[in-house]
Amino acid sequence: MTQKITIEPVTRIEGHAKITINVKDDGSVEHAYLHINEFRGFEKFCEGRMVFEMPLITPRICGICPVSHHLASAKAADAALGVEPPRPASLLRELMHMGQIIQSHGMHFFELAGPDLLLGFDADPAVRNVVGIIQANPALALQAVNLRKFGQELIKTVGGRKIQPNFAVPGGVNKALTIAERDEILSKLDENIATIKAGLEIFKGWAAQNADQIAEFAVFSSGYMGLVTPGNGLELYDGNIRMVDKTGSQLELFPASNYLENIAEHVEDWSYLKFPYYRKMGWPAGVYRVGPLGRLNTCEKIETPMAQEEFIEYRKMNDGKPIENTLHFHYARLIETLFAAEKVRSLLEDADILSKDILNTHHNYQGEGVGVIEAPRGTLFHHYWVKKNGQIEKLNLIVATGNNNWAMCEAVDSVAKRYVKGPDITEGMLNRVEAAVRAHDPCLSCSTHAVGQMPMVVEVRDLQGNLLNTIKRG
Repeated sequence: MTQKITIEPVTRIEGHAKITINVKDDGSVEHAYLHINEFRGFEKFCEGRMVFEMPLITPRICGICPVSHHLASAKAADAALGVEPPRPASLLRELMHMGQIIQSHGMHFFELAGPDLLLGFDADPAVRNVVGIIQANPALALQAVNLRKFGQELIKTVGGRKIQPNFAVPGGVNKALTIAERDEILSKLDENIATIKAGLEIFKGWAAQNADQIAEFAVFSSGYMGLVTPGNGLELYDGNIRMVDKTGSQLELFPASNYLENIAEHVEDWSYLKFPYYRKMGWPAGVYRVGPLGRLNTCEKIETPMAQEEFIEYRKMNDGKPIENTLHFHYARLIETLFAAEKVRSLLEDADILSKDILNTHHNYQGEGVGVIEAPRGTLFHHYWVKKNGQIEKLNLIVATGNNNWAMCEAVDSVAKRYVKGPDITEGMLNRVEAAVRAHDPCLSCSTHAVGQMPMVVEVRDLQGNLLNTIKRG
């Protein structure tokens, strides 16, 4: 008789989700599902608000990457009102975004994914958490905390607040950077670059010892999408969107304003989260991945020296072809963190970064605007339709995690089929299924995040709903 295992909640992610695993009589997995079981409704309750309010409202979508929503919203408002920010304002926005990338990526590798990698997927859940990392390697844990602190302080220095900023406004920003602030950021940059490099060495060492596991852990083909520079370099703040197929061949290169011509969304009745796909290939042939793995498969180079050196080594793993291994999201994430840190230096050394020409007030109303940015978790779209009085008529948001919805579901099913074997279901088996979700660093809610470990109850029931077994954790 088929059993159904439920994992709820999935831990060490942003937001709330559950996983159900259907186990056949012989103990093998028939299918596993990732359910996004929360509904926010931002697109609906923002209708009627003024467009200049949106950069203040939408950061509440996420407590971990509010800067990404803040900046995507400001860019959409710029486009709808027809106002181009002065160059110094764009530099300051990008600088704040690099702080967001550093703090989010750093926290994910060391505090959220780190317990699995550094302590082991089968480690006792009582210690397989951030506290366990501190106990196992206090010096590394302190470096990790300081890395996130650096990113957070950079955001605060540039924009005035660490979370839910009110810095970017239509047409620019509302605060210039001082010489003292610039020099303070620069003074702390080298030590944090050293931490990022240490993280890279840790991951590469772990990967060398666990090559077989990486090769069998949710490895599958898909398309990929991300922003790129004019030369197809890695881009996180502003650029055209590039889509490539599973071989790395270009499918599309288009401005953000044309995203609806290229992206459609599929709906399944077991999840509140839609499934985006490449429109011309249809569902499900047109599925794609975003985020660190997607971006490093989409770009052809990185235009900062240290990250480029790592990128060359990274792409050699598959002879220059797209990397399909889900666990290499972590590797790609660290390379992007290094890129962001190098970008901080280049931005701070730009003469315009200290300019007070930070706001353009000359609007040329367009009525519709799209803002796109590479959030830590992937490509983020804000699309606003605006009345002449500045009131939002309707809006469309495709969040980064939404773009990865299919990939997360595929990873969950793949890992469950590989590692979950009945009748005795161990905690380590289930943790691997959770780790398939965590690799994507999903962001599912607006303002909550679990630090360390949340409690989990796994119930095994038959198809008639009878409780057969219960495994508790936390």
